[in-house]
Amino acid sequence: MDLRYLFLDESGNLDFTTKGTRYFTLTSVMLVDCGCGNELIELRRMLAWEGINLVGEFHATEDYQHVRDRVFDAISRHELRIDATIIEKREIAGHLRSNEHRFYKQMLYLHLKHVVAEVVKPGDSLLVVCAALGTRRDRELHRENLRDVIDQIQPSGSVIRFAFWPAAIEPCLQVADYCSWAIHRKWERRDERSYVLIADKIATEFDLFSKGEEA
Repeated sequence: MDLRYLFLDESGNLDFTTKGTRYFTLTSVMLVDCGCGNELIELRRMLAWEGINLVGEFHATEDYQHVRDRVFDAISRHELRIDATIIEKREIAGHLRSNEHRFYKQMLYLHLKHVVAEVVKPGDSLLVVCAALGTRRDRELHRENLRDVIDQIQPSGSVIRFAFWPAAIEPCLQVADYCSWAIHRKWERRDERSYVLIADKIATEFDLFSKGEEA
């Protein structure tokens, strides 16, 4: 029984006022092995040797462009599947706007329902890893919500387990961060500079409300 990995991250914010981002983007990266993350660890060491010392983990929003270029180059050399769900926040129903945990759970459900149906078959094993969010209480709620979502969408005969880890300790979450950032930039700012570097690895890019879907 082969084990595969699904790493999840999001871009945009949960501010539903006019000051917030227009879109919220939920992105998953599926890997058959974690070689891509291992290469980021090696890249970090190489950058340090070159005199570029990162304070924290690779984080696309905060990294300099010359660092982003190196990270995207590393990602491009690996086999992975990217799926993204694009949510235009002004279309979100009021009861979800007022509760970020309910909103995030619903977005997880809609995203994973689609992706798991595409990639998980009876007999498959999948480890889903999400970036740890917020306070300890927030993380507990996210964990409970993800468990409930997986119970709803898990195909019969498959094994799906999950974990919540800080992105700083899991380089494959940093891969998901970069992919999510690139897709979000395309939608939010019409900036495709980084998007084109991963476009051939994007399996689905689903605009949630394009076909009248409700959330």
